Amino acid sequence: MTVHTFNSSPATYRIHVFIAQQVAAQIISGKLTTGSKLPNELELCKDFGVSRTALRESIKLLSSKGLISSKPKVGTFVQDRKHWHFLDPQLLEWIKDCEDPETFLQQFLGLRKAIEPAACALSAIFATSDQKQQLTEHFDAMMQASLNQDVNAWTLADLQFHSLIFQSTANDFFTPFGNLLTTVYQCFFTHSSVRGHFCIKEHRAVYQAIIKGQATEARMASNILLKNNHELLSLNPA
Repeated sequence: MTVHTFNSSPATYRIHVFIAQQVAAQIISGKLTTGSKLPNELELCKDFGVSRTALRESIKLLSSKGLISSKPKVGTFVQDRKHWHFLDPQLLEWIKDCEDPETFLQQFLGLRKAIEPAACALSAIFATSDQKQQLTEHFDAMMQASLNQDVNAWTLADLQFHSLIFQSTANDFFTPFGNLLTTVYQCFFTHSSVRGHFCIKEHRAVYQAIIKGQATEARMASNILLKNNHELLSLNPA
């Protein structure tokens, strides 16, 4: 098994996480294909220069994310993608760093299209006065960033804006998406806004509908915004 070199190091991560990341990268990139068998413990310990204890912790971590499965007296095998735990934040971080960003972000946009319009509609109904005030602050920051063409400021404000929408649905099943997918949202916003498209008009429509308590309008505005995002991802980078 080829040991992949990363910018990260054991000084940054706990050793078992570092090892798991390296193995995960080879699985995600396809260098280790579905069904392939990992080398035995002795070989892996030698490859990475670690103890069996550290290696076993790495194997447990990879298994907990659905990337591999172990069979007693048979070995450890790479699992098909259908078994991967795609909402695991650490796995999402690894996938984001290893896969083609266009494909990854298009898939993420598909998830957003499925759940975000509903979240906006619920936010329009259930957002509290305090949450609406916070949403106003985030939208104002987005407007300022748009005027200044400040990608970093826009990314932060946009992330806070969308995260708050999920938090203001009064539905505990929506809330995790505002937290769990933070890394992916940031990657998505950076990827689209860096091209100079800040979608302030579309965001204003979402914002105003939520503030006015107009659920149907909020859902429609979200769909338009996400359609615009789809078109942005189809553009060639500037």
